[in-house]
Amino acid sequence: MAQMLDFEKDIFAVENQIKELYSLSNMYDSVGDLTHEIAKLKKKLRHMKRDVFNGLDGWQKTQVARHPDRPYTLDYIENMFTDFQELNGDRHGGAGESIVGGFAKFDDQTVMVIGHQKGRNPKEKIRRNFGMSHPSGYRKALRLMQLAEKFNIPIITLIDTPGAYPGVNAEEQGQSEAIAYNLFMMSSLKVPIIAVVIGEGGSGGALAIGLGNRVFLLEHSVYSVISPEGCASILWGDKEKVKQAARALSLTANQLLKLNVIDGIIKEPLGGAHRHHKWAATLLKKALRTNLKELMALKPGELVDQRQEKFRNMGVFNTEKE
Repeated sequence: MAQMLDFEKDIFAVENQIKELYSLSNMYDSVGDLTHEIAKLKKKLRHMKRDVFNGLDGWQKTQVARHPDRPYTLDYIENMFTDFQELNGDRHGGAGESIVGGFAKFDDQTVMVIGHQKGRNPKEKIRRNFGMSHPSGYRKALRLMQLAEKFNIPIITLIDTPGAYPGVNAEEQGQSEAIAYNLFMMSSLKVPIIAVVIGEGGSGGALAIGLGNRVFLLEHSVYSVISPEGCASILWGDKEKVKQAARALSLTANQLLKLNVIDGIIKEPLGGAHRHHKWAATLLKKALRTNLKELMALKPGELVDQRQEKFRNMGVFNTEKE
């Protein structure tokens, strides 16, 4: 059964009404033709979804971004790419299973696709560490990016993590160094890099594979320096102030686009990507196709210059009055 968020209650109620009418029309001939009533409810449902999801605040967006039915990296790989060949290991003894990656075909173009994977069931969640990577995951990702550069293959990264794993063993293994080194090396890779936040984009764990020539957010994804819960605990000492924290963090796609942190917003199916994985993948693939074509036309030096300038300019504001 699909998980229902608080603000989706009325939507689920109308969906259940539609299902009941379908059942009645199939079970009993005596109820007559219910096509008109079903069509009216479907129209009402579309308007309801549009109104609800267009009015979500930062905390509600966070809940959608974390939805357990939301498509993860392997779902997008299945629906957008062909001939995916997963590559494993960081060449330092680590598996890094919170991050998956490998060569794949995107239309007729070979690409390197890399992304966080949270896991669907309890066993997989534990194996994937809920999408929170150890240093081995980031070192594996960098190894694959450097392999892509060697063969002049563009890179697509799919970001979906609460953040890098903050455990003691991860710190002992060089978590901060692994993230910093990824940023340093990604800034000078001579192939196109497109990064897309498909769910949560949490802190350095997201940025470690997010330094791209183009950075996008899916419509109901979030991208921030810290989680709303962490922000509320630090600033106010109260985890219950998550709504206030989410508002202060400016973590939604529309807010980030205004701040020039991202390059664009990719639409999701009405009601969120968790309602229709294949449609979400189709919309994402369309956006990737357009941007990849544009970036492939640039020379290696131009790609590096554009990427470095893009991130250097973040956070620069002109305070002079016109």
